[in-house]
Amino acid sequence: MGRRRGAAVAGAVAGAVLVSGIGLWATDSWPFRDSYCWGAWEQDSGAAFLGEDGLAKSGSERSATESAPPSAGRRHASCTVTVTSTVPEDDSDEPLTFKEQVTVEYGPVPARAEDRRAWIARYFDGSGARLPDGLDGLVAGDRAMLVLPEGCDADGRPTAVTIRSGSTGDGHLGKVAVPFTIGTRSEVTRMLLDVANTGMRKAGCAPDEPLRTASPFVTVPEDAGSARSPLCRIPGVTLDFGKRSGYREQVGVVDRRLQTCSVVWRAQGLPDEPAAQYVMTAEPRLAALFEGLPEGAGNGLVRAECGGRRTVFYANLGSGLKGSGLPDDRTVFTRFTESVGKRIGCGSGEGA
Repeated sequence: MGRRRGAAVAGAVAGAVLVSGIGLWATDSWPFRDSYCWGAWEQDSGAAFLGEDGLAKSGSERSATESAPPSAGRRHASCTVTVTSTVPEDDSDEPLTFKEQVTVEYGPVPARAEDRRAWIARYFDGSGARLPDGLDGLVAGDRAMLVLPEGCDADGRPTAVTIRSGSTGDGHLGKVAVPFTIGTRSEVTRMLLDVANTGMRKAGCAPDEPLRTASPFVTVPEDAGSARSPLCRIPGVTLDFGKRSGYREQVGVVDRRLQTCSVVWRAQGLPDEPAAQYVMTAEPRLAALFEGLPEGAGNGLVRAECGGRRTVFYANLGSGLKGSGLPDDRTVFTRFTESVGKRIGCGSGEGA
């Protein structure tokens, strides 16, 4: 308790230290509550990561770095909250150092096609549940994405707020990735909306009423399992995964306006590597995220009118699974559009 109180008093006296325009805050600056990400979050404000539980390991310290906040002339902004800790390691005199990070990004989605596909692979992951109450986004325990209202669009592209976690352990065997959950879906949703509302206010594009949610999640994605065919139980989506067992599939949202299915390559000590993704969306703001990508069945992106709604069908295969479609990738994508299109009442999905 003495170490914590001493650090707290030092933090209160020192205040915020600014280095090259990036703010750095000490942990638990008693009697004041630390704030993060342009004041959007405070310590002990909900998620375990921001509270005392986030400092449970020995020697834990919480700090934050942030860019200048969004503004009318500055549409890109980011911040990172980091908890570092050390624990003794049985096989070494040097302790094992852990670093857990939560990174927020505010701004228009990437312009380059490959960067956009990587962004889509991260935030349309099958682990994400659809945000309730008409909010355009997805949330999981380790990531979240929210597309902001059209008034916040920049450079002709939708603006989004994203949250993602990252964690490493560094010891005598080197640095390895360690799974890290920020909090429950409800806690991560609160963090997402707090930073989104703050960012929009500072950028001058906030709606009259703050974005909020009060309803429960309608469905929660099932646990990931070994990838198999048909992928995510979608008829016709057949890939050759070979004899390697590291591919894991995740069935995500499945309703009439959104469907997500993702595959990652998982190896111990390494971050999950996106390997395949299939998405259908008829939500206008989510569909806008695919604008500007090369279209056509050969590019894994077609549009159709389904029940009066403009609908996007999308697929992307990483380098490890590219060419693995049976009989070929284009045919598998066409079967995906036919299967999902039939389910939601729009035929093949072709011909848009």
